[in-house]
Amino acid sequence: MDISPHETSSSRMLSGECLCGEVRYRVEDSFLYALNCHCSRCRKATGSAFKPFAGIERSKLSVIGSDEALLIFGDENGHDARCKRCGAMLYSVVRDGQYVHVTLGTLVDTPSIQPTAHIFVDSKAPWYTINDNLPQHQELP
Repeated sequence: MDISPHETSSSRMLSGECLCGEVRYRVEDSFLYALNCHCSRCRKATGSAFKPFAGIERSKLSVIGSDEALLIFGDENGHDARCKRCGAMLYSVVRDGQYVHVTLGTLVDTPSIQPTAHIFVDSKAPWYTINDNLPQHQELP
């Protein structure tokens, strides 16, 4: 699987927000990779069959307004960020706090990247069938 830097024609900014609109964020459209994660943690965190996300350096995401509207589960080096009001999962801080995995469903704008593979498919929900032709990996390559 190729998780090398994704080329974009510009570094335009994308907007994202939670379900209720209490938390908004901006992120550069310079994501490095995008994947669909089927691990049990992502399924539990999202309440869905998988979590579609795009990875980017943490410094390229900024929350608009007060961080007090965020519910943080974890610590500075690895956590999920949700809206305190509606509970929507916005992003995860990963890789020793250096990167974020932005949940693609919270983006208002369309990113220039799309998921390129499914990961942790050995943990996928037994009731879900992957119906696309993207590569499937047992782990994160």
